[in-house]
Amino acid sequence: MDPLIVVLGIAAAVSLFCWIASLVTTDTSWVDRLWSVVPAVYVWVFAIAALVDGEDAARLVLVAILVTLWAARLTFNFARKGGYSGMEDYRWAILRSKMTPVQFQLFNIFFIVLYQNALLVLITLPALIAWQNPVALTGFDIAFGLLFLGALVGEFVADQQQWNFHTAKEAAGGRLAPGFATTGLWRYSRHPNFFFEQTQWWVVYAFGATAAVAAGAGLWGGILNWTIIGAALLTVLFIGSTVFTESISAAKYPAYAEYQRTTSMLIPFPPRSPQPSTEPTA
Repeated sequence: MDPLIVVLGIAAAVSLFCWIASLVTTDTSWVDRLWSVVPAVYVWVFAIAALVDGEDAARLVLVAILVTLWAARLTFNFARKGGYSGMEDYRWAILRSKMTPVQFQLFNIFFIVLYQNALLVLITLPALIAWQNPVALTGFDIAFGLLFLGALVGEFVADQQQWNFHTAKEAAGGRLAPGFATTGLWRYSRHPNFFFEQTQWWVVYAFGATAAVAAGAGLWGGILNWTIIGAALLTVLFIGSTVFTESISAAKYPAYAEYQRTTSMLIPFPPRSPQPSTEPTA
């Protein structure tokens, strides 16, 4: 069977489950709980199809292993924050309070369930390009693999630094200035974990593009092919989510506005100098 049909069938079943579960439990975070799992399943579907077809599957197996490492790290981080304990994403609760029940259910169906599950398929479709172009690994694949691993380590470090801060904050009774992480990687980016997450999925796109180019495709259809929509839409989603999350943080923490002014949102850069104090000196 065509692996794309298999992936679409799994995605349809996952979407139906997430929607029904959200109605039964009044908890809309089911997509969040599966976010780190299903992309690895989808990539392995393409890798196994290549192995069964007897084609050169080295690239797809490499991508599948890398995405599995991504999935394991993200699942671990989500679990230790209580993501599988029935706790709903606080952002959905805020949006629910601002919408009528009908509006929120439409948002649940079309954005939380359908859009996000479709996006999880789209970000893995460079594997389809690699399956359609079963050519041998190149030096670019090795370089991209190392870049993926570097971004994976970067995301792990960023998440661990944030975890350490919140652990210390909890130990201090819930109050630890300035209220959010600002050291380590967080000194150079307000969301270094998001930056490294985006990097990994753009690398997955690069694997598909490399396969197409190695098979003889040029700029269009090769370096730039239609599966770029997955990584691009994921970036748009993360930016939109980040803007919304930061609006909550800015309302909660007085120091957050200055942090926004001095620190890059996503791409790590040296921080800007703090504004000089306007308070009169004694």
